[in-house]
Amino acid sequence: MELNAYAPDFELPSVTGEVVHLTRYLETHRAVVVVFMCNHCPYVKAYIERLKEIQRDYQPQGVTLIGINANNEVKYPEDSFAKMQEYSQTWQLNFPYLRDHTQEVAQDFGATCTPEPFLLDQTGCLRYRGAIDDNYRDPAAVTRQDLRLAIAALLNHQSVPTATNKAVGCSVKWVQ
Repeated sequence: MELNAYAPDFELPSVTGEVVHLTRYLETHRAVVVVFMCNHCPYVKAYIERLKEIQRDYQPQGVTLIGINANNEVKYPEDSFAKMQEYSQTWQLNFPYLRDHTQEVAQDFGATCTPEPFLLDQTGCLRYRGAIDDNYRDPAAVTRQDLRLAIAALLNHQSVPTATNKAVGCSVKWVQ
């Protein structure tokens, strides 16, 4: 997915049993961060508390995260829908966590790794794609908070300083 392109709409099942429709979130939020993630990835585990903090910090300003797991659950049973439900409860996720069984949404977005955030403005245009920050290992050693900077710029009607950079994580586990 290219910058400034419209994100593909989707309707995916959530771990809570509801179906989440991207268009409905865009209608009620100033920005949506779609984060491709999974249960087993050590990078996701390293970032999960930071993602929850971003949700906590920006939700009052009309921003929400939406996590999507598209991994092949046959080869990676830890990423099954049932395990996602457990993961959501264990980590007390404060944002929707969805299952992309067909991997179509991940392919349409061009997701390559987990975690990989895509920041959409209220019209559904991609404004940022890339890293969450510059140090997945140690939150205390972070010197550049890429996703937070992008969200803040978007909320302040400014250009996103670095619109794309390489996300760090495990590869998306494709069916083929």
